[in-house]
Amino acid sequence: MEYDSQLRSPDLRKYIGKLLLQKEIPQGVLSSNHFTQIPSINRKTFHYQCHRCGNNKRSLFGKIPCGLCQKEHLYCRSCIQMGRVMECEPLFYWSGEQLSWPSYDAPLTWEGSLTDAQQKASNNLVQAIQEKEREHLIWAVCGAGKTEMLFKGIEYGLKVGKRICIATPRADVVRELKPRIQDAFQEVPIEALYGGSDDRVGESQVILATTHQLLRFYQTFDLMIIDEVDAFPYHHDPTLPFAVNRAKKSTCTTIYLTATPRQNLLLKMAFKQLPHTFVPVRYHGHPLPVPELKMSYSLHKDLKQKKFPKHITNWITNRPKPNRQLLLFVPTILLAEQVVKNLQDITNGRLGVIDSVHADDPDRIEKVDLFRIRKIQVLVTTTILERGVTFPSVDVVVLDAGHSVFDEAALVQIAGRAGRNKKDPTGEVLFIHDGKTNAMVRAIQSIKQMNKRGGFSL
Repeated sequence: MEYDSQLRSPDLRKYIGKLLLQKEIPQGVLSSNHFTQIPSINRKTFHYQCHRCGNNKRSLFGKIPCGLCQKEHLYCRSCIQMGRVMECEPLFYWSGEQLSWPSYDAPLTWEGSLTDAQQKASNNLVQAIQEKEREHLIWAVCGAGKTEMLFKGIEYGLKVGKRICIATPRADVVRELKPRIQDAFQEVPIEALYGGSDDRVGESQVILATTHQLLRFYQTFDLMIIDEVDAFPYHHDPTLPFAVNRAKKSTCTTIYLTATPRQNLLLKMAFKQLPHTFVPVRYHGHPLPVPELKMSYSLHKDLKQKKFPKHITNWITNRPKPNRQLLLFVPTILLAEQVVKNLQDITNGRLGVIDSVHADDPDRIEKVDLFRIRKIQVLVTTTILERGVTFPSVDVVVLDAGHSVFDEAALVQIAGRAGRNKKDPTGEVLFIHDGKTNAMVRAIQSIKQMNKRGGFSL
């Protein structure tokens, strides 16, 4: 019938499974009577809640005069980057007929092979989807090849017509995943949604997205895969788990991926409330690099005087494998820019091209790509590159490793950037500090324990 043809048209499909403001839906589409409206903000005497992002902190609500109502209304500041939610403007979700997504006979075009440990995780993932488990965790060490473990599960989902989302807290991880997933499923339309992405609609059967982007979805996905579930800001911002849970259908299977599970997941595993698969070894069969602690008594004094510690420069310039690129982590943007200048002055071009990258850098994507193709030899970075990115052959240095931004999980992930390539499976990792912290000690203990569980002697 005519309604069915409209439903399957691209112009209408982009509104299905979304939670939208009235101004985001054309009047002709909204008048089809296939939308349900809900209040955008729930107000009680001492309590407010935004129904788009779940925010209930009074400090994150503001008041503003409304030009339509001529009254002062609440609005939510927590999700304002997605468009202002006003108390007087309802939210709309599609409540008409649901789309049937296509079933693919053989969507997987990847022809690689899995290790025994990867294969076990892959089989368990497929089984979790087949048996409609609510949750399953894949705990795999950095460099275990988590992405490849997903392929068979995604393939099964596509064969039975499921709609799939792979979500992650970091835009850099989405950018890294998009070409790899698309290459593995070459005939399947895939969209990548993140701030500034070329894809904007979100109507494909397979969606890659930052968890922030899921604020726009409503009871949409049959299979939800959350990569780097322990990463900031997902574990820190309650609106993100809220958005993820609302984007799932009631029958959805959720797969969590992490190399560094936080306490809430560890407790659920300990009490057998979360089925999980553990992969303790990297895909190439070599152990994780164990960081070396290097004391620098004058570290903070040198940094305050905008100097780079001389003995650290000596280590950098006399590494056993100088052909490796260097990934140097620092705690602040200001320090990143300062370190680049210091290294350029001290080494006088001997290290090659040195540059910095951080979250507010407009050229961050280009710089990461240049580092990947070895046009940049030393990249000074904040924690934006602590996880989800792969470089073939790097040594890793953490400058001021005792800073509060470098917690245990961050340090484990940073160390995991080294030795990821089969042709160079080692790599040196250096934590530079002026006093050991519990985070440093626990990170090294965790890495050694993972190596032990992977069958490597300490």
